[in-house]
Amino acid sequence: MRAILAILGLAAVVVVVMASLGMLNLNLQSGSLPEVKLEGGKAPAVQADVGEVGMGTTNKTIQVPTVVMENKVIQVPTVEVERAQPAPAAK
Repeated sequence: MRAILAILGLAAVVVVVMASLGMLNLNLQSGSLPEVKLEGGKAPAVQADVGEVGMGTTNKTIQVPTVVMENKVIQVPTVEVERAQPAPAAK
């Protein structure tokens, strides 16, 4: 991708240099876009039959797992940090 952009950039520089040195003469003629005549139209008619979707709730008995919490004594890691003591001021 970079190579293509480099080639296009180099080509643009070459065209500008050739035109400025008089080695390339571009005769531009004015142009115009084609004329388009728009006339009134009509969108197509569409008829659609769609179904219904119903939402609701119902009561039902299902099995649900339960979680029991209990207290246990375990060892957990601890971290102790002591701050550095400031050095005494030199006299």
